Amino acid sequence: MGAAYAPNRGFVFLSLVSCASTPLLPGFTHIAHQRVFTDANVRDPGIAVKMRKATEKAYEEARNAEVVLHPSVELALELVCGDGTRIGYYFVDHDRRIIFWFEAHKSHHVMLGVRGVERKSHVRYALETQYWRHVELFPNKRSLPEDVVVRLKEFFIQAQSEYIVGGTSISLLSSAEVTSMLSLVDPLMSSTNKEHEHSVHIIARCMKRICMANFMNFYGQPGARLDTEQSLYRDSNTRSKTILFRVMNLIFFGSPDAYSKVLHGIWVNDLFISWGRHRNFIDRLNSEWNGYAIFSTVMLAVDISFLAVPFVQTQTSAILVSYLSTLCTMGSLVVTLVFARQVNDDRRYPDKRLSSFKSMMYSIERLALMLSLPFAFLIWGIIFFAAALSIVIFRTSDVITVSIAYPIWAAIVILATWPALTGHINTLKYWMKCWIIYLKWYFNFGLSRGTVTTSPCV
Repeated sequence: MGAAYAPNRGFVFLSLVSCASTPLLPGFTHIAHQRVFTDANVRDPGIAVKMRKATEKAYEEARNAEVVLHPSVELALELVCGDGTRIGYYFVDHDRRIIFWFEAHKSHHVMLGVRGVERKSHVRYALETQYWRHVELFPNKRSLPEDVVVRLKEFFIQAQSEYIVGGTSISLLSSAEVTSMLSLVDPLMSSTNKEHEHSVHIIARCMKRICMANFMNFYGQPGARLDTEQSLYRDSNTRSKTILFRVMNLIFFGSPDAYSKVLHGIWVNDLFISWGRHRNFIDRLNSEWNGYAIFSTVMLAVDISFLAVPFVQTQTSAILVSYLSTLCTMGSLVVTLVFARQVNDDRRYPDKRLSSFKSMMYSIERLALMLSLPFAFLIWGIIFFAAALSIVIFRTSDVITVSIAYPIWAAIVILATWPALTGHINTLKYWMKCWIIYLKWYFNFGLSRGTVTTSPCV
């Protein structure tokens, strides 16, 4: 439990008064018959005094607020500032498996940024998520309830069946993680009702993920999410309608639209609904980038070799187009290497992987365009090389060679363009419709007025 986790753990701040305590272990302090937990170094006399004051203040305020504290209730404290002027707290109720405070408290972080949370039965899962986070951080001196292990086993069985039948699951675990964790449940049954801290830690970590998934998916609420791509809000728009994105989608051969659909399936309602999809997506990106790096290296060698051919050096236009091909290929290779390094850094530091990916999600359109750069640069590099090769063929060959090569060249261009444009029929229809409307408006109104002011196509 560190200061960095304080906002997510629901700490509320206290003023300090005095009391007495007996430290047992670092991170575990016992006060009379009360259980108080902190990650602060209570061996330091100054910190110990501050924690004693905060403990008495918390219990005093709870009594003043007429909050009934059962014997099983625990108190968690944390030094939020280094000088100890602000100390965060929350109470832990093991009977109800929630955290609570003695005062009204609002926390966007505890709610995980989920919109539309109204019912107490829904808020409970957010509080239970923080409860299991507390147990995960302090697993000592606790017995493992048998009903929790059974509940966990049932969840893993259901998640595994979802992956087998539908290939996806609304759980925050990947298929491999579900399979691995399911194999641990039976050995954990032998630790039920016993104080085995390692087993408690494992169960708490899994239960935290389960409760988090239940909260984000509105489990037990009207309109609960039943599929990973299901949106819970009417204002969600999974397809971009901006003109810039449509234009760039054509220039990038449909790659941005494909990435946008995948990203919308991962990032639903501004939340990661399926971390398994995220990991699969990162693995797929790695595989694609490895292929792009190889193709770019080959194309770069081909471009350099093509420029070294003696009779090509007399064709100025072919040299210019070949330069463009070389630049595009180099762009694809550089962007691929940069992306691969960033992903590999995230793999070395998995705790930062999710936060780094979230920071890029300020705009799915921009991220989709950015991820399309290696593919688009490589395709344009190939197109420019094909154009340079065509210039050399048609300018340096005789009539018979050109007459044979031209129909084959035309057939290859048509067949290669066909799959590239198949996914953009609707976009092409949109632009054709806009162009027709514009021409009608121009000939009917623009010419009669003598000026053209605005276009009717939006």
